[in-house]
Amino acid sequence: MTDAYREGLDRRPANYQPLTPLSFLARSAQVFPERTAIVHGKLRTSYADFYARARRLASALRGAGVWPGQTVATLLLNTPPMLEAHYGVPMAGAVLNTINTRLDAAAIGFILDHGEARLVLVDSELAPLLRDALAAMNGPKPAVVEYSDPTAVGGGRVGLGEDYEKFLRKGDANFNWKMPEDEWDAISLNYTSGTTGNPKGVVYHHRGASLLATGNVIHARLSEPMVYLWTLPMFHCNGWCFPWSVCAAGGTHICLRQVRAGPIYQAIAEHGVNLMCGAPIVMSVLLNATDQERRDFGQKVTFLTAAAPPPEATLAAMAEAGFEVIHLYGLTETYGPAVLNEWKAEWNALDGPGRAAMKARQGVKYAALEALEVIDPDTMEAVPADGKTIGEIMFRGNVVMKGYLKNPKATEEAFAGGWFHSGDLAVKHPDGYIQIRDRSKDIIISGGENISSIEVEDVLYKHPAVAMVAVVAKSDEKWGETPCAFVELKTGKTATGDELIDFCRERLARFKCPRNVVFGELPKTSTGKVQKFELRKLAEAV
Repeated sequence: MTDAYREGLDRRPANYQPLTPLSFLARSAQVFPERTAIVHGKLRTSYADFYARARRLASALRGAGVWPGQTVATLLLNTPPMLEAHYGVPMAGAVLNTINTRLDAAAIGFILDHGEARLVLVDSELAPLLRDALAAMNGPKPAVVEYSDPTAVGGGRVGLGEDYEKFLRKGDANFNWKMPEDEWDAISLNYTSGTTGNPKGVVYHHRGASLLATGNVIHARLSEPMVYLWTLPMFHCNGWCFPWSVCAAGGTHICLRQVRAGPIYQAIAEHGVNLMCGAPIVMSVLLNATDQERRDFGQKVTFLTAAAPPPEATLAAMAEAGFEVIHLYGLTETYGPAVLNEWKAEWNALDGPGRAAMKARQGVKYAALEALEVIDPDTMEAVPADGKTIGEIMFRGNVVMKGYLKNPKATEEAFAGGWFHSGDLAVKHPDGYIQIRDRSKDIIISGGENISSIEVEDVLYKHPAVAMVAVVAKSDEKWGETPCAFVELKTGKTATGDELIDFCRERLARFKCPRNVVFGELPKTSTGKVQKFELRKLAEAV
């Protein structure tokens, strides 16, 4: 570039502002002040009031001694204060740490210590859990503000901290919040599951949050009228950034305290919900609903799901029930979804198995992601796009985390070679779509042959009696490892282990088939993902 394109063309306030999702709420409050932004039980909050309450929260936090760069944690369900925190906390210049409400007290105490939380917003129902977590802390205890949800059944304020509404009244609805000084400033802190030790704190910046949120607007096709139902926990990757995306589109947030079939169908029918997100377990909740829980609705509901690709039978059942399923892929370190199965119209002409094969692929990168590649981690070269050669999925771009809080070693390892290493093993098809074959730790090596647990699971899902399945490695003196299948059966259906093994042998090479089948409920994380590390322990006892 010549000097002529540098001289006198400096960055200045008139032509450069740091990217942040906070401006989305300010815009919608200006453009749609009377539009309903939040529905929670009988509560209706307009965009003007949502913006005012977020500014009150920011002001009250400052008054409570919370300053830019400090952490404000939440132990909240999908309720209005959680939405307000996604704006009010960073409007105060602080960093939002939404804590998984299903963790135990020791894990929560570790997170509060590690993140150095200055203040915690807690739901009254979870206040006893927080009290135990505070007792487990080693460092200074944060201040507590308690939210008593009028829609909660039974109970009331525990009195662990100041009442949330009283706290807000201390704040100024016209608080003059400021944009971040630098779009690289931290906006939120999200902890990984910590299945093999203490969780790691993943730090998001304003730029990434803004770009991923607008990426959702594009790829989830957010447009008016848009009514979003909160079935995805907002503590999970900041709700995949949808607290910001929905406001960018001027949509309506329908809060849901608990994921139950009856309330979900009621919300869809009464409020015209047309978009929702969730793990595969949410689809099971919808499809297993009783006739009394179901409600008729006329609109098509887009359902965004991550984790394992839905089986063909599940996709067909969801379509029949009125839901269009879009498969996403991402990690906590990529702000949630950064890859989607971009569906092509010509695939609709395929037969059922053909469509299912296309649906099983994770897909292509979000527009907000700079690069997505399947790479040999030893050579750091891209694998051939042949649909066969396995490599590791790696990311590069603005929607990749800043790094792990207070963990430079893990950060450097994750970013080795100029890419973020996901730990997921995949192939790349000739058309550029990627497809996960396994987590690097979940690949089964039997007699020197690599076995994809996902491939075995896909076959078992085709059995009419199987509701959920997970396949893990079991130690074997002869082969090193062999596949062990853990199976949940559908209600009213029966099957034997031998029957399922024979079913696999008809469809897979014999060395890929499970040697053992264990029936029972699968252990899952709070977001519905199967905890394979627990199953690996159980497999050794079989």
